[in-house]
Amino acid sequence: MTTKQILYPNTKLWMAAIKPPMYSVAIMPIWVGTAVAFAETKIFNGAIFSTFLAAAILILAWENISNDVFDSETGIDGNKHHSLVNLTGNKPLIFWLGNLCLALGLLGIVAIAFWQQDLTVIGIILLCCALGYMYQGPPFRLGYQGLGEILCFFAFGPLGVEAAYYSQTQTFSITAGLAASVIVGIATTLILFCSHFHQVKDDIAAGKRSPIVRLGTEKGAQLLFWFTGSIYPLTLVFVLSGIFPVWTLLSWLSLPFAVKLCRHVQENHHQPDKVSNCKFIAVAVHFWSCLLLGLGFVF
Repeated sequence: MTTKQILYPNTKLWMAAIKPPMYSVAIMPIWVGTAVAFAETKIFNGAIFSTFLAAAILILAWENISNDVFDSETGIDGNKHHSLVNLTGNKPLIFWLGNLCLALGLLGIVAIAFWQQDLTVIGIILLCCALGYMYQGPPFRLGYQGLGEILCFFAFGPLGVEAAYYSQTQTFSITAGLAASVIVGIATTLILFCSHFHQVKDDIAAGKRSPIVRLGTEKGAQLLFWFTGSIYPLTLVFVLSGIFPVWTLLSWLSLPFAVKLCRHVQENHHQPDKVSNCKFIAVAVHFWSCLLLGLGFVF
């Protein structure tokens, strides 16, 4: 019994450090971009799609791992027991593990470029990696200036979705693809925005001016309501204007998760212990809204 009591918390910490649900963030831009490409061109290359998915997951793993390394240098993760650096006590190991994930992910992107005989996708993904590094990496650390959400929007929205579209068609979509990337970008940024509510004290102590530090939790909760709600009228507008097929209104089936998220944060924004799980509700909003949006294009 004692062994189980010791191992169970340890397992929970490792799962929190690895963050399995968060990897939908890497998957959905590829899924939606590919779905839009199929809807517009009837082209689908399964090998490129699966390779891109694996590469995106590895690159996101690099970003998550390296963020733990960079945060350990500022002291902001002193109370974060599920930091990989804190769990292992070996920062160099974690740093090089992250770099290995990046190298393997970029190898997948290089394979796609080789198959296409086209370097465009490599250029887009390298730009995404640069934005990811500037989020927490020195000397930029733009996330500490409250600019992380902007970087997140562009990396996982317009750049990520258009890269996936281009990987299938070797062209860009300036209508449906760009519009869909806005939806994906907003849904992804919600997750990062929600991750700040429970760590205001730690952020202030480390000099991190996150949006919630700047706004306060009450105003942040109010902004979250409008931010989350924008996904659904935007989709409707794109359908009515003929940019999206009517089937993309399936994404409205994710609305209960959006209501749950906004209500939970409104009620608990000032209670770190209770609001700390809101980012996982935001993951559900992101997953279901993007999955159903992509299915709408496929149908």
